[in-house]
Amino acid sequence: MNESSNRRILLIDDTPSIHEDFRKILTPVEVQQVELDEMEAALFGSEVKAAGALFELDSAYGGQEGLEKLNQALQQNRPYALAFVDMRMPEGWDGAQTIEHLWQQDPRLQVVVCTAYSDYSWDVLLERLQAHDRLLILKKPFDNIEVQQMASTLLTKWEMTERAFVQMSHLEHLVNLRTAEFKQASVALQREIDERKQLESQLVQSEKLASLGQLAAGVAHEINNPIGFISSNLGSLEGYFKQLQAMLDAYRDAEEAIASNEVLERLGQLRERVELEFLREDIPLLIKESKDGINRVGQIVKDLKDFSRVDSNQEWQWANLQQGIESTLNIVANELKYKADVLKEYQVLPDIECLPSQINQVIMNLIVNASQAVGPQRGTITLRTGVEGQKVWIEVADTGSGIPPETLQKIFDPFFTTKPVGQGTGLGLSLSYGIVKKHRGEITVRSEVGAGSTFRVELPVHQTKPAA
Repeated sequence: MNESSNRRILLIDDTPSIHEDFRKILTPVEVQQVELDEMEAALFGSEVKAAGALFELDSAYGGQEGLEKLNQALQQNRPYALAFVDMRMPEGWDGAQTIEHLWQQDPRLQVVVCTAYSDYSWDVLLERLQAHDRLLILKKPFDNIEVQQMASTLLTKWEMTERAFVQMSHLEHLVNLRTAEFKQASVALQREIDERKQLESQLVQSEKLASLGQLAAGVAHEINNPIGFISSNLGSLEGYFKQLQAMLDAYRDAEEAIASNEVLERLGQLRERVELEFLREDIPLLIKESKDGINRVGQIVKDLKDFSRVDSNQEWQWANLQQGIESTLNIVANELKYKADVLKEYQVLPDIECLPSQINQVIMNLIVNASQAVGPQRGTITLRTGVEGQKVWIEVADTGSGIPPETLQKIFDPFFTTKPVGQGTGLGLSLSYGIVKKHRGEITVRSEVGAGSTFRVELPVHQTKPAA
């Protein structure tokens, strides 16, 4: 039905004569008037006057029956706009109870209380029903004009209220739509801010890696020459000392031919003073340690170059994953040596198609995080590798404190960190996640509070469609 022309009225009264009176007042028979209007139009050529808007009146003889009619009307989408309710009805609900039940089903209903006397005072009734704006009182006996005016006024009020409700609903809908748009825009903006910060951090990290690679290349160029001649000199020194040892052995053998006890005694004192036997044992060890140190310096420079891959130009290439792990371990050795023992459980891995410096960055992040998770007590970090079909995997396991379940769901989110302010950016695992995804791989974590965590990285051997 068209709610803006609702003329439906419900009368609830236990007296049949009251229903007849209301029907005469609100729905009078106007057949005779209509006939006269038609005759006038025929005689004088005027238009037939439009009949005034009548009221549609339904009757109920008790509160329960009235409620049933109200519910039925609501189900048919033909609600009543107004109800006249008798206050004193001996059978069933009285007027107040009836009104309470009616408003529980339809709070928009306008109500007129019809009474000659009542069990309630007007103030008590208003206080009980809490509806000063929807309730009027009509004293018996009724005045016809008063009933008609009251009906017209309250029906008009219902119509205006309905229009206002529709407009408010429309406005509320628009507000909700605009609010949802603002929320979406805010979420999108925050996502863009997070992505931009993450990209900036990736750029900074890439620049760091590039600087590290350039530094490694410069260090290699500057150090390789001194490493070369020091290594060569140590080799020569080792050869010379072997010759000196042969000469010392010959002198010792010649001592038996010396007849002078005085000379023999001086030689013995000199041998003790210079600790000749100690020197003969220590000098080869010193030479060996020096050569090992030089090799170590050379290996560190090589590991820096392998880690940063300055010569790769960030191109996809085939790389040995295990070599990258070892290079990374050498880079972070100082971070690990006082915190954890490193156990290696490697399997033979095929070369994989990747961006080596970025994969090394992921490995370094996981190893450093594992060392920080161990805590003050020395722990263990276990590195495992393996192959499953066309994928290789790396696991970094620690014996740290573990990660609570509520935190486990957020560890790959950008800027999420459990470290104190100033000690962590919350980007390490997020960047690692992005790198692994760019390689069409997966990074997962298993953790148990108090028992440690295991991060697993799976990477395809072949990059059929490398990410940009």
